Amino acid sequence: MAHTPVYYGDYLQLEKLLDAQHPVSFTGPEKAHDEMLFVVIHQAYELWFKQILFELEAVNATLEKPALNDNSPELQTVVHRMKRIVTILKVLVHQIDIIETMTPMDFLDFRDMLRPASGFQSWQFKVIEARLGLKFEQRHGLHYYTSQLKEPEIEIIKNAEEQKSLIELVNAWLERMPFLDDDTYWKDAEPLTADFRVNGLPYFWQLYRHIYIKSLAEAEANNAALFDKIFLADSEDRTLSAKAARAALFIFCYRGYPMLELPFQLLDTLLEIDNELGNWRSRHINMVRRMIGSRIGTGGSTGAGYLQGAMDKHYIFKEIAQLNSFLIDRRKLPVLPGSLTALLGYHKMD
Repeated sequence: MAHTPVYYGDYLQLEKLLDAQHPVSFTGPEKAHDEMLFVVIHQAYELWFKQILFELEAVNATLEKPALNDNSPELQTVVHRMKRIVTILKVLVHQIDIIETMTPMDFLDFRDMLRPASGFQSWQFKVIEARLGLKFEQRHGLHYYTSQLKEPEIEIIKNAEEQKSLIELVNAWLERMPFLDDDTYWKDAEPLTADFRVNGLPYFWQLYRHIYIKSLAEAEANNAALFDKIFLADSEDRTLSAKAARAALFIFCYRGYPMLELPFQLLDTLLEIDNELGNWRSRHINMVRRMIGSRIGTGGSTGAGYLQGAMDKHYIFKEIAQLNSFLIDRRKLPVLPGSLTALLGYHKMD
């Protein structure tokens, strides 16, 4: 087929894009110069939010497959797209540097004209949080969280909350890890003595649990009970099942094996996403304090106080980060049997 020539401006729809900035102060007798910057910055945020959602939906669609092939390019693509999300989030943090070229007095030139508009009305950002795994009941300020939105936007967010989130899909993916709880790999290992044994727990984890508890300092004694809570039984107040938590910890411990490299990158990237979201919220709080001090937000929130509460509460992958509390010294890790390490390395073709 003949190629139809494409013109740069038409392809990007620049006529629409460049005509989408209409600062409210520009309709009055005195234009607030910095309002143009304010509009462009927030439009750029929303475009990046759109791209994050585009990447996230592709990741979730792949992980939702009944049998994700960990030895295919699919997992590599998932990790690649998640790392792209991390990079975009870093850009969002750096955009605050541009906003901060505006002084508090520059902002006051047009701030009151914006009421009751607020960045809190960004429904795309709420959808991102929901698709990552932030549950409604975990949100800070439930009474306020959708109160400023239009009904169609509320429906979009509710629909996002009803779908399987990234953390739920990762939990299911971790539960599918083969060999992890299969005691046949340890059939030739030394029998465990009574102080090692825990009924119903696979051999490897009985051994690991004993080594971990022995490594605790006196002040960390409570971690033994916490280990059992997280890795031995499922709990309604947790997103990760005990089986998924064991799989994730195993990946963290033995990530040096080739077959666990990509799974480790996936889990580590989740922690990077939380970290960058935290950085963005922290910078946002400091910027708000600099710009308006203790005044309320244009949308009626408590301003910096509300943002601080959200930052303290909205850690989506904290259960994965918590697993680092249960790592043991690399030199004390149980030595894996040869039949198992053969599955975790590269295989020579016969």
